[in-house]
Amino acid sequence: MSIDSRMESHLQSQRQRHLDELLGLLRIPSISALSIHKEDVAIAAAFLAEALTAAGMENVKVFPTEGHPVVYGDYLHAPGKPTVLVYGHYDVQPVDPLNLWDNGPFEPSIVNNKIFARGASDDKGPTYLHIKALETILQTNGSLPVNVKFCIEGEEEIGSPHLEPFIDTHRDLLKADVLLISDTTIIGPNQPAICYGLRGLCSLEVHVQAAKSDLHSGLFGGAVPNALHAMTELLASLHDHEGKVLVEGFYEDVAPLTPEEREELAKLPQDDQAYMQSLGLNELVGEPGFTTIERTTARPTLELNGVYGGFQGEGSKTVIPAEAHAKITCRLVNNQDPQKILDQIETHLKSHEPKGVTVTITRHDHAKPFIADYHQPAIQTAVDAYQFAYDVEPHFMRMGGSIPIVEAFDRLLNLPVVLMGFSLPDENFHAPNEHFALDNFDKGLRALVYYYTHLERV
Repeated sequence: MSIDSRMESHLQSQRQRHLDELLGLLRIPSISALSIHKEDVAIAAAFLAEALTAAGMENVKVFPTEGHPVVYGDYLHAPGKPTVLVYGHYDVQPVDPLNLWDNGPFEPSIVNNKIFARGASDDKGPTYLHIKALETILQTNGSLPVNVKFCIEGEEEIGSPHLEPFIDTHRDLLKADVLLISDTTIIGPNQPAICYGLRGLCSLEVHVQAAKSDLHSGLFGGAVPNALHAMTELLASLHDHEGKVLVEGFYEDVAPLTPEEREELAKLPQDDQAYMQSLGLNELVGEPGFTTIERTTARPTLELNGVYGGFQGEGSKTVIPAEAHAKITCRLVNNQDPQKILDQIETHLKSHEPKGVTVTITRHDHAKPFIADYHQPAIQTAVDAYQFAYDVEPHFMRMGGSIPIVEAFDRLLNLPVVLMGFSLPDENFHAPNEHFALDNFDKGLRALVYYYTHLERV
């Protein structure tokens, strides 16, 4: 199967216009985490609302929230046909460190067939593909074969704090038969993959307090507790020497991988030696009994993200630190509950509290994991779409990262979720020199045109 030759011609003839419009969106510094860019986030929302209108969507509206706005638009002229809800986000990560960018992060450039700009791959580029794919179908066919709704938010990079209440309040507005998202990765330049699972997340901060202030190490050393010593002792209790988490109950709710899943994950290309070399490592570590891919996508983790305390300036300062801090995040898999995991970690840390110090826990973000049945027809249509555009059969995979709102969509709207990404894992999202391959821009458009024009059959 293929797509209409008129649509192929349209994509080719309008390619430069499509690119130019995307570059315009990428010039907007819509950094949701920084209040100084609040107006820029609103400008990006307005830009997308105009793009949806120009593409032929109706009922386009920018909904205010207590944070950044949600952009909505729809096309509902296919009675009896499926309704697709398209989710994406237009906010981006901060750009630090700025000195590591080859060009300005909001001065998009095309080099070596790649678009370089903050948000190019995560998630402005992939989200924009949906708008242009539907525009292509409308302008060549005069109508869409399915109904479509857009929900594009401006807070994904800060945990989507106001989107779940928005979904809950607007369940009727967002009601659909399938949720389609392009905020995941594929495996390689010409190897697509359908993501059917996302890890959940929980995070916390640990504060260790010893004396009321830093102390002179000569006058007090040997008689008083050292907050850094206590912190390192505490953190060392969280794992064994192989990397298994030692928090009691941490693994008890983990759904084991089925033989079929392990077989599918084993098909994914993974060269541990090349993987180590690319990361500058001489050895891999992790939970025993699992492959690298299983460890990074389908098993839970507990990671230290930062440990600090005491004197950190230039030279030496002979003090015994009174305080020490650590930041911890866990990636969770299906059946694990973030709040239960946080309870277990807090119990563990309190029970291992070293002598002479007080341990305080502050909880932060959390999100539930998501898992889908990849046999369902909406996902199998994505298999066909990838095969058409890339001329190769896609793999099935889980993704190690988290998209917290996916589980909320699934829970509140009770609809199949199709994670159909086009970004490459090495495109530096959240890092300097983020980029998006134009090859996936082109193939992504063809895959989405195929998906929208063939979904009605299932």
